[in-house]
Amino acid sequence: MSLFVVHPGLAPETVQARAYQLQAVDEAMSGSMLLVLPTAAGKTAVAWMTIVERLEKEGGWALVISPTVALSNQHLENTSSVISNIEKINPICLSGHNPSSKRKTLWGTSKLIFATPQVVRNDCVSGILTLRDCSLLVVDEAHHCTGGHAMADVVDSYSSQSEKPLILATTASPGSRKIQIEEVCRRLRVERIHLRTQDDPLLSDYLAELDIDEISVEVPVQIRDLAEPLRIWQEGVVARERMIGSYVMPGPISQAGLSNAMERAQSAIRDGNPSGYGSSSQIAIAMRLHHLINHLLCQGVAASCHFLKRMESEDSKSRSSTIFLQDLRIKKLFKQLVEMGEIHSKVGAVRRLVRERIRRDADSRVIVFANFRDTVDALEDALSGLDGIRAAQFIGQSSRSGSGGLTAKEQVSRLADFRDGRSNVLVATSVGEEGLDIPSADLVVFYEPVSSEIRTIQRRGRTGRKRAGEVVVLIAEGTRDEGAKESARRKEEFMHKILRRVSRELNGPRHGDLKNMGSFQVKTPEGVLSAYEYIIGERERARGELAKEDLTPKEAREKSGSSIPISNFRPSGQTGLEEF
Repeated sequence: MSLFVVHPGLAPETVQARAYQLQAVDEAMSGSMLLVLPTAAGKTAVAWMTIVERLEKEGGWALVISPTVALSNQHLENTSSVISNIEKINPICLSGHNPSSKRKTLWGTSKLIFATPQVVRNDCVSGILTLRDCSLLVVDEAHHCTGGHAMADVVDSYSSQSEKPLILATTASPGSRKIQIEEVCRRLRVERIHLRTQDDPLLSDYLAELDIDEISVEVPVQIRDLAEPLRIWQEGVVARERMIGSYVMPGPISQAGLSNAMERAQSAIRDGNPSGYGSSSQIAIAMRLHHLINHLLCQGVAASCHFLKRMESEDSKSRSSTIFLQDLRIKKLFKQLVEMGEIHSKVGAVRRLVRERIRRDADSRVIVFANFRDTVDALEDALSGLDGIRAAQFIGQSSRSGSGGLTAKEQVSRLADFRDGRSNVLVATSVGEEGLDIPSADLVVFYEPVSSEIRTIQRRGRTGRKRAGEVVVLIAEGTRDEGAKESARRKEEFMHKILRRVSRELNGPRHGDLKNMGSFQVKTPEGVLSAYEYIIGERERARGELAKEDLTPKEAREKSGSSIPISNFRPSGQTGLEEF
């Protein structure tokens, strides 16, 4: 039984009625807000309803910024069928592919514009765009709103120019560090945080089931044998740097330790200490070895070969790069990799998982995420030729050392091919993580775990958006994969605690519950309810379900009284130990 939201600005029976979304709209209309919902929980629907209500109440126009052109185009396509007075609103999408001279004439032609933050920033700076009459700014994937990111610059311009500013920022993953979330909130100028987790009783029924499996794979002995001389070489370099005080971090060699050592070497150079030059060169070698070792152990033969080929083809090779590539150990390894077929267990696991999924359901869609373009190239090669599998790459726009990127137009085209079935396996780097609405992605494979909780949540959200989905994480035993998995898990657990803490510290104006729902109704099979009645009814239903059964074990209830002797309690009025 489907219930739909009724509003003058929405096309009939296009937005499903969900109480938690309507509550988010109610709060968003009271002041600038950061909305944090799980992926596939419908942040976009909240944005649609906020847009039509804001335009209805305040007039002006609305701007929606998204980090990629593909995502902006996707928002335009999805929104066009939702808006009722589409001719009057005339939604459009602007990107860097529109010349600035043409954009100048387009900015004033629409009441709803989707754009990348870079375009908005550039046009504000050049003077061809003013945000004075923009009554609503929607910031998608708002966790990018930090530092010198164009998204943060757009918010700055909007806050200073708009006569009636209101910001709705949305994300599934704002970060796990308090300082990071505080910066996002500060740069967005939000007055409140609206947070709901997947356990929320109003939300949980709408989330498709998502199975997450971790598969440990054993690194082949041949690959460990290839990596061992590199590991010995790296340990020798770092041992020397430890002796002279350049590498100071304890424990196993890590990227963080090497980066810290490089900073210390550069600082020594700035202070006029000539020993810094030697340390800088040696640490650069250790860093390349670190990447190469991890490519071998966690990525595979083909990805490692790509890595060395890319380094060799760089137009601006540094002296240390040249020395590194000329070393006999690297030359020998390169020759072995070129002559060797792919033997890493992860590649075989990906082939097996994809083949089984497509064989089980020929209409399935699969996304394979990998951190490096080298690995994406290798995986596409490994999947090509398998029966029924049509694999395509989805990578960023930048070209890197002989590896050409995809233009925004090509990205949009590949997403359309994937959605329509012309390709059924998407092999993607991080550019595919955010916001992609691919309802039929039944399986997501993480070629390796990522230590970032933001990227983990974003990747995981590419499946289970409309029906049950599956996530498989491949973990190479005894490698950095194991640490990355645990790091992401801890950060994700901590994220919601920090969000609630930061939310309590925000000093937004008091919000009157459901006071902004006057224009919203809900169409049911029995008739039309006010949004207020519908939300109150859903709250009562959720409250009743929670109160149906006390699941606390009997023994725990019997022992629920305090076991602390009464003599240990602090007397009333005691404020310190000196008063004990």
